[in-house]
Amino acid sequence: MKEILLTTILACSLLSVSAQDNARAVSPTPQGDIVYEAGATVNAGKGDLAPHYIMANQEGVVTQAYSTLIHAGIAHKMDTTQRLSWGAGAKIYAGWSSSVDYKMTTYVSGISGITLSSVTTSLHPARAWVQHAYVEGKYRGVYATLGQAPTPHSAIVNHDLSSGDLTRSGNSRPMPGLKAGFVNFQNIPFTHGWVQINGEVGYYKAMDKNWINNHDNQFNHFTTTGYWVNYKNLYLRTNPNQRVVATVGMQAACQFGGTRVMREDGVVTETIKQKANAEAFFKALIPSSGGNAEGDHYYEGNHLGSWDAALDVKLNRANKVRLYWQSPWEDGSGIGKLNGFDGLYGIEFKSDNALNGHLKGVVVEYMDFTNQSGPIHYAPGDHEGTTLTEEATGADDYYNNYAFNGYHNLGMSIGSSMIQGPIYNLDGYTRFADNLMRGFHVGLYGNIDHTGCWQYRVMASHRKSWGTPFVPRIVPVESTSFMVETTWTPACIKGMSINARFAMDHGTLTGNNTGALLTVVYRGGFNFKK
Repeated sequence: MKEILLTTILACSLLSVSAQDNARAVSPTPQGDIVYEAGATVNAGKGDLAPHYIMANQEGVVTQAYSTLIHAGIAHKMDTTQRLSWGAGAKIYAGWSSSVDYKMTTYVSGISGITLSSVTTSLHPARAWVQHAYVEGKYRGVYATLGQAPTPHSAIVNHDLSSGDLTRSGNSRPMPGLKAGFVNFQNIPFTHGWVQINGEVGYYKAMDKNWINNHDNQFNHFTTTGYWVNYKNLYLRTNPNQRVVATVGMQAACQFGGTRVMREDGVVTETIKQKANAEAFFKALIPSSGGNAEGDHYYEGNHLGSWDAALDVKLNRANKVRLYWQSPWEDGSGIGKLNGFDGLYGIEFKSDNALNGHLKGVVVEYMDFTNQSGPIHYAPGDHEGTTLTEEATGADDYYNNYAFNGYHNLGMSIGSSMIQGPIYNLDGYTRFADNLMRGFHVGLYGNIDHTGCWQYRVMASHRKSWGTPFVPRIVPVESTSFMVETTWTPACIKGMSINARFAMDHGTLTGNNTGALLTVVYRGGFNFKK
């Protein structure tokens, strides 16, 4: 209790709070080549973990029921209007977060044989960590970034109001790596501006070995650590100056390499060093057969992604509607859209003057992950000598894989936050346990007063899960989540914003969690060159 009190007093004395970089919850961008910020965050609540809408899509900063964190950051912003420009940034966090008891089922050998036992392990996040540390540069319309940079916002969904992008949502902490791509959308030559292209490709190193080993029961199944992640996307967009604008594209990610340790009844039965050589890097970029390599008998690594599409319609100068769709895939069946109605379906309304500015944006989404290309997978080529010629291509398991612990970082889904990450599995299971689900989400925000100094945001969702296609639940679980937030950017203190948030979960999926978070952040800037 004394530790909580002391860190709370420290945070309040700094008069700056922020665990989240929320585009609506900050003051206008500071002027100058160099921008800086300093802050802290205080949240408290009831439950094993923070409520869904305090955790979700915030780069994995706040996850526990109680936290008192301070942070500092500085960055040189890359000037995209210049032919040649550079940028760099760093942000660090430190503080205290409450622990969660993970009751892990284990096996104990005795005189009467192997018996089930339970061990309780109390775990909490690191007391200090580097959130961002990167350098970047651009020439004309191409850029490259090295290090642990902020997660870019989705080209399809609204980061502030959506439940999250299916492939890369900003729900988890970013990984260090190297990436390159186009700076925003670029005109394709000879199309006279009617078709634009955007895309990126990067390789990232997973740094969650300690998290996986600490949270996994390490008695059955496996753990894979030290792996790499390849991420890439490619989008085409029609002329953005027209009344109707269409965007189509694809995202793809791949986990590969690393060391997989197999266990049975707490005993290591096999250790597999999965390939991370030049050939593996190439096969992660362009999916190819693993060639019956040790630990990988199908395609090299864990490939997944989504087909994406959006249609923007400008109703008038002040109002716009976007219809969007994302379809997940895990292999060829999903790429071929053999997974039925599975996907994220959304509509977004943006306005400058709706209800005199009191309503600036609304998002309504429906998510369905219940088909997963059907329950059966059979390919004759996988079984030598068979006389059967029929093939059933299906049996996906979104975000899970037979050689990796799932598509997450530090227990938080890299994709949609609606698919509950392994951090919620208090039994020591480090894979996704509830991806066979349906959900509904709504988000809206606007101004409280006519000056825009006071803003609000409301988020609500309902989810129902039947477990996974391979480990279905006998009784489905459900959860309803809600959040209300207000943000004040005082005109008398330029650069400061104060944010207050209350959130709650109710149901058997996430548990009954309630919590409040107070955010104050101060940002400033100065010129690197006079």
